Amino acid sequence: MKNLISILVMLSLSALADNEIYIDQSGDTANIDLEQLGGDSNIIAGLESTAGNLTPLDLDGDSLTLDINQIGGSNTFLGDIWADNFTGYFNFDGSSNDFTIQVDPSNTYGADSSDVNIDVSGSSNDFTLDLATTAMASNTDLDWIVNGDGNVFDFDINYDGATNYVDVDGDSNTVNFEGSGYAGGYFYLDQTGDSRTFDIQQLSTLNNDWLKIISNGSNGSVCIIQDDNGTAVGC
Repeated sequence: MKNLISILVMLSLSALADNEIYIDQSGDTANIDLEQLGGDSNIIAGLESTAGNLTPLDLDGDSLTLDINQIGGSNTFLGDIWADNFTGYFNFDGSSNDFTIQVDPSNTYGADSSDVNIDVSGSSNDFTLDLATTAMASNTDLDWIVNGDGNVFDFDINYDGATNYVDVDGDSNTVNFEGSGYAGGYFYLDQTGDSRTFDIQQLSTLNNDWLKIISNGSNGSVCIIQDDNGTAVGC
């Protein structure tokens, strides 16, 4: 029998900063809700934790749901997630935040059927997401909705039939994406704003990839590579 685990942490003392959350969770069907509301320099810990030297945010199991809500500036969300059927709702409202997450990098569970939704409002944020770097995450659905300037989004997926949708509104935003694997993927980028930078690589070996870009703005650079195990190229 699977257990249902719910964790709710709310830190909303606007006069304080440097709130920290440490979670190490093992087990299936966990529902975890973490909220840091107000203040700056808060940490949801894992990976390269600093401040109080926290480790980890470490989640292991099947059918996990993680809901993150960080409001404020210079906040950090770091962690390792090892799961199949993982659902993530990540909301960030503020500037100069750092998000670094890896999902099942060693294929312990497979990272299949991941549904990750990231909503960002603010500028000068830095986001890194590595999903199934040594596995093929079948039926992954990844959605980014971004409003703000000067954000950097760097995400890699080893995918199997994955669907990625990125909606970016603002100037001087950077989107770096690499999709690899053996079963193909679909990427749709809808962008509005000037001085944008795109570096998109779809590298499904001997399979099909699909890319759709709608871009409205002036200046910037665009590099697109689709390579199904052919000759190595670059921009």
